[in-house]
Amino acid sequence: MKDYKSKATIKLSSFSPRSQRLEFRCRIARLTADKVKAMDEMEGFLSAQPKRIFPLHTTHTPNFLGLMINRGLGFWKNDSNYGKGVIIGIVDTGAFPDHPSFSDDGVPPPPAKWKGKCEFKKTECNNKLTGARGLRSSNTSEPSYDKEGHGSHTASTATGNFVKGANVSRNAKGTAVGIAPHAHLAIYKACAERRCKETDILAAIDAAVEDGVDVLSISLGDSKVQQTPFYKDTIRLAAFTSIQKGIFVSCSTGNAGPEYKTLSNEAPWLLTVGPSTIHRTIKATAKLGNGAEFDIKSLFQPKTFNPKLIPLVYPGSKWNISAALCDKGSLSNIDVKGKIVLCERGGMISRIAKGEDVKNAGGVAMILMNEKRDGYSTFAEPHVLPVTHVRYESVLKIKAYIYSTQDPKATILFKGTVIGKSTIAPSVASISSRGPSKTSPGILKPDIIGPRVSILSAWPFSVDHTRTLVLPSSKRCCRFA
Repeated sequence: MKDYKSKATIKLSSFSPRSQRLEFRCRIARLTADKVKAMDEMEGFLSAQPKRIFPLHTTHTPNFLGLMINRGLGFWKNDSNYGKGVIIGIVDTGAFPDHPSFSDDGVPPPPAKWKGKCEFKKTECNNKLTGARGLRSSNTSEPSYDKEGHGSHTASTATGNFVKGANVSRNAKGTAVGIAPHAHLAIYKACAERRCKETDILAAIDAAVEDGVDVLSISLGDSKVQQTPFYKDTIRLAAFTSIQKGIFVSCSTGNAGPEYKTLSNEAPWLLTVGPSTIHRTIKATAKLGNGAEFDIKSLFQPKTFNPKLIPLVYPGSKWNISAALCDKGSLSNIDVKGKIVLCERGGMISRIAKGEDVKNAGGVAMILMNEKRDGYSTFAEPHVLPVTHVRYESVLKIKAYIYSTQDPKATILFKGTVIGKSTIAPSVASISSRGPSKTSPGILKPDIIGPRVSILSAWPFSVDHTRTLVLPSSKRCCRFA
């Protein structure tokens, strides 16, 4: 910032928790509006930006991408080194070091250029997990352990080692592996509670550059930043200076689709990756009383669910919006006991929480219905009861059936893992943020798409006695770039 530092640093030093060492000079400070105004009049001062908060944006995937782990073909045939010698930095919620995805079997020591440190216990650091740093300004002594899962998932899909026998609830069985299984992994914890402070993200990028990473994977962003010019956006500038130092930066598009001009991370120097599907489905079929069938996804695959037709109820049939969404407590005065319940997607409650509400009210299963804006994208998730997730075009037919009879009935037929049949893939997920860029409409993004919908990954918590999980969303596709 030219001579800003010499004229202003003394006045700001008592307010400044952190400075950044990147090629562009900046100072992080807590200032009143009057101080910012006074600083604006100083010679050499360029700009001041308020701190922002950013939200956080597998077994079959390597084969689907043509790496061919199981058949000795494709990119991994014979001469692949699986990413050996490459250091991948992950800016996220941390990682869980004792997960088998982060073992160092077959991974050599990191290259001599590596200058980072691993803040996990000495026994938890290895040739794979070679770096881990906590960069959250609110808790600088906090270790880099992942308490949410997002970071572990992101890290394992980028560079998780081979894990045989991976599955979720006995589905999607196989060898789980990241795209660069023998690359080194450096964890930079900048996020917690699904929120990432801009200053912490900058500190993480700064640390990664200093440590010597080759690749930066950033699965977070905010579509609101599109209205900020590139030269005023510190995250974009930090990424730009990283690229100038030879570091490849891959970012996710965001989950604000299907509307246009909703992109995060649309600067032209970033590789912006959109989410796509794969042709593996954990399949179930919703069958109505009129014989109509709808093939959909369901991670919950009970062995004992009775295929007999049972009553089907739509709580929103009387324009009760809260009940239609299966909001918490909204079904308490509706007779859903022993029935399959239709629930609209959306509202202020998660898809899994909707199922919990149905179960608490006595329902035996749920059919989760896409809204028009959700289109064709459905997800297999770890629900607490049998659940199927149907496309919007199927929703219209199911509702037509409900209103056509006094005694609607349905059942769910669970069919396990199916690969290739009746699945169009890759296709862009309907939730994917779309271009063009608001800041510069001539920039067409995303650049590429990568698998993200219902992929298997590491998870720090037990799900049906395993620590893998199929995750549908949250901006993780950039690890496949």
